[in-house]
Amino acid sequence: MTVNSDEISRWTDVYFNRTKRTVENFGDAKVTYAVFMRRPVVSAPKLAIDWLNDVAAERGATFDIELTHEEGRWVGAGEPVMYVTGQFAHLVDLETLILQKIGPPCVAAWNAFTMCSELPKVGLLAMEARHCAGREMAEMMAYGAAVGSERARRKSGAVGFIGNATDATAHYFGREAGLGTMPHALIGYAGSTLRAAEMFHETFPAENLTVLVDYFGKEVTDAIEVCQRFADMASEGRLAFRLDTPGGRFCEGLDPAASYAVLDRNAPEAIRGYRTESELRHLIGPGVSVAAAWHLREQLDEAGFANAKIVCSSGFSPEKCKAFAIGEAPVDIIGTGSFLPERWTETYATADIVEYDGVPRVKVGREFLLRR
Repeated sequence: MTVNSDEISRWTDVYFNRTKRTVENFGDAKVTYAVFMRRPVVSAPKLAIDWLNDVAAERGATFDIELTHEEGRWVGAGEPVMYVTGQFAHLVDLETLILQKIGPPCVAAWNAFTMCSELPKVGLLAMEARHCAGREMAEMMAYGAAVGSERARRKSGAVGFIGNATDATAHYFGREAGLGTMPHALIGYAGSTLRAAEMFHETFPAENLTVLVDYFGKEVTDAIEVCQRFADMASEGRLAFRLDTPGGRFCEGLDPAASYAVLDRNAPEAIRGYRTESELRHLIGPGVSVAAAWHLREQLDEAGFANAKIVCSSGFSPEKCKAFAIGEAPVDIIGTGSFLPERWTETYATADIVEYDGVPRVKVGREFLLRR
């Protein structure tokens, strides 16, 4: 990672730059910063630590970084994620940027862990890149998802995230390249769902095939037509259908009554208990619902394509994953970018100096940060 001190000074808060000059004028001190979050998170410190080490190397300085919670561990609200010790003049102007690199990945890791734990038998695909504000955020979110996924594997044996959608961050998921087949744009270009599948297969014959089936509002009809064309791939489990039905309509063949009926046949307990309005929407509402997944599964099985797989996408937050778990949705993979923090204020990390030349000292009200 290339470090540019001029860029650091341009992007940090001005009062840190002025403090740096003041300290250089009156004499440096050895300080220890405590970096913490105001909400529970999963520790995801690697990007921040790598950057700190790169800055130290560029400045010819030494930073002592003490992780209080190793990567992938749960961190309580107000608990320091790490302590960073070094010369005040070398650390003070780094606070703004280090906080940017620690908070968002930790919250994304928490969300990803929650989603993977709710659906332990379902693989997830990270599709956050298009929703990120630039490349740095995309890297932080992919890294956070990978950390949360690994925690879910360790804690509950979850399948977790099986990959992601971009080559640049695929290494966080143990892959050399991203995953994905076709967007809606290819189907629009081809003029039919079947023709888009044929074009993709002809271009990438060795690849498994995942076909979007909502473009023309004929999720069931188009899925069965593609299965009939690629019957061998369907029987081998190499053919999948991605439901991405917009929230403004129901999946082909469904309405509220039919959605209740399909759940009553396949997961009756899902609709017999008390459900919140949002849970009901995910269970039997328009768009990509649990009922839609069960409906497509029933129709594929009836047509003789029981080995064809189902992929779902569209707003899969921790809340929606929980609803899909309640409804025991027959989904093989979920594509999601919704592990991105919904409320960005929750990602705000904070740092306070807790020692000056080895003497414990912190502002009143933050004594909980002192080393024990």
